Amino acid sequence: MINIVLFGKPGAGKGTQAEFLKGKYNLTHLSTGDIFRYNISNGTELGKLAKTYMDQGDLVPDDVTIQMLQSEVDKNPDSAGFLFDGFPRTLAQAAALDQFLESKGQKITATVALDADDSILVARLLERGKTSGRPDDQDEEKIRNRYQEYNEKTAPLMDYYKGQGKFHAVNGIGTIAEVTERLNLVFDKF
Repeated sequence: MINIVLFGKPGAGKGTQAEFLKGKYNLTHLSTGDIFRYNISNGTELGKLAKTYMDQGDLVPDDVTIQMLQSEVDKNPDSAGFLFDGFPRTLAQAAALDQFLESKGQKITATVALDADDSILVARLLERGKTSGRPDDQDEEKIRNRYQEYNEKTAPLMDYYKGQGKFHAVNGIGTIAEVTERLNLVFDKF
């Protein structure tokens, strides 16, 4: 069982790269963004609650996020492994994920961070916002708020996973194929 955490700031290319990685390594892709959107579009109670935070450009609280993610893992009991995209985002979430996976006889194999400059990422998100319809991708102030949240809450995960010997950084700037190749070089070691 291979369980990988793929993280990086919004717009770093996690979703794009996850599409390639899940097929090549036979992983179940669990994107918190997709899980949130599913719950929101289906009007679940957790979805309604998550939407209030997302519309402000804030991160969804840990307890809501964890409940949604646990439900998705439980829906895939025969998976060869999971590619966690956008989760965990906080130290509390990382500890909760470790505890949850341990209860299933699993663990995180590695974490891979896509690194990119904020100015490039803001431009990517504003461009994506033209077609995605996502209000959090159409407002530069909300985007920068998401980056501030990331810097305060998610960046400390690097030290958490470095301490476990599970952290790998990959340059997220370049063509999709170039970034995919960099990721493959890291993933092939697992």
